[in-house]
Amino acid sequence: MAIVVQKYGGSSVADADKIRNVARRIAASFNKGNKVVVVVSAMGDTTDDLIELAGKINPNPEPREMDLLLSTGEIVSSTLLAMALHAMGFSAVALSGPQAGISTDSDFSRARITGIEPRRVVKELDKGNIVIVAGFQGITPENEIATLGRGGSDTTAVALAASLKARVCEIYTDVEGIYTADPRLVPEARKLEEIGYEEMLEMATSGARVMHHRSVELGQVFNMPILVASSMVEKPGTIIHGGKSMEQRNKVRGIAHDMDVAKITVTGVPDRPGIAAAIFTPLARAGISVDTIVQNASVNNITDLTFTITEKDLTRAMDIIAPVAKEIGARECLSDSKLGKVSVIGTGMQNAPGYAAKMFQTLFAQDINIQLITTSEIRITCIIAEDKVKEAVKALHKAFELDKV
Repeated sequence: MAIVVQKYGGSSVADADKIRNVARRIAASFNKGNKVVVVVSAMGDTTDDLIELAGKINPNPEPREMDLLLSTGEIVSSTLLAMALHAMGFSAVALSGPQAGISTDSDFSRARITGIEPRRVVKELDKGNIVIVAGFQGITPENEIATLGRGGSDTTAVALAASLKARVCEIYTDVEGIYTADPRLVPEARKLEEIGYEEMLEMATSGARVMHHRSVELGQVFNMPILVASSMVEKPGTIIHGGKSMEQRNKVRGIAHDMDVAKITVTGVPDRPGIAAAIFTPLARAGISVDTIVQNASVNNITDLTFTITEKDLTRAMDIIAPVAKEIGARECLSDSKLGKVSVIGTGMQNAPGYAAKMFQTLFAQDINIQLITTSEIRITCIIAEDKVKEAVKALHKAFELDKV
């Protein structure tokens, strides 16, 4: 019997009716002869509600207590889903992340999975049980509960699938698959039947919210096929895989965007060894991720250094960078929180000229100014004004004819 790992997001288990609907889907997979392991997120807005409640009690809660609190959301949904299956006459058992053998590091609220020992899960499967695992959580070497941060349940599902050598990891959500662009912005966006790990990873890191990049990375490392489909309707989804796609007429597979972008520019920076380390090391220690970095050409051994971060990290980053800038003798620190980014992504672009020119010409035709540009072999990203992002996505989707098969 093949093992299938399914994951259901918070919107899929938001109330009793939706939980029963998910239970029916799980039962259908089980009745096909599969051994089924299910990972669930917290119901609906439970996590946000718990964060808001904690803030009313203590504006600065201890990370340990916060993680223990937030882990309860997934415990609730997993136990209720097991109860729904019991009511339908199926044998099911709900397990917390630690009970399922998920170990993490000790970085509360953004822990990384360090290993999975799935003996308990295998034991329950061998008994004929459907196993429901609370996502988003694991246990540290100090026996503390730690949560995995944004996208944690996706990561839990793919990691479990890899450790169990499952046939496939199925991610069920409120969308029908991976689209050529966000269909809420571009009604003409087309659902992809399949997409490679590399392209999906670039889409995820560039703003596509359907899959978190950590789960895609795990899928690629362990060559685990990932199906992304809707939990609401019975329609084919999108397979994320490591095989080669058929040669495409259009080398671009999708347009991704992100509105959560802020920029910091440190002006008048002395151009000498160790300056970049002095600026970015304190940010790394504070857990602030830096995206695009641009340094101007040095004139008289003085340069300007610009980098982007998420908007939510801007205040904290400025508090860190301002004293560093003074210490290294820079002129000043400037910031802009009203930015976004738009990316054109496709593995076929790396060996074909003209895609960057077409992207820039399209943005120019829409009178959209490009502030920063960053690229990889299969991605071109432009940082632009936040209020121009939607317009840019629509224009680029049309220019690259992504509505056509």
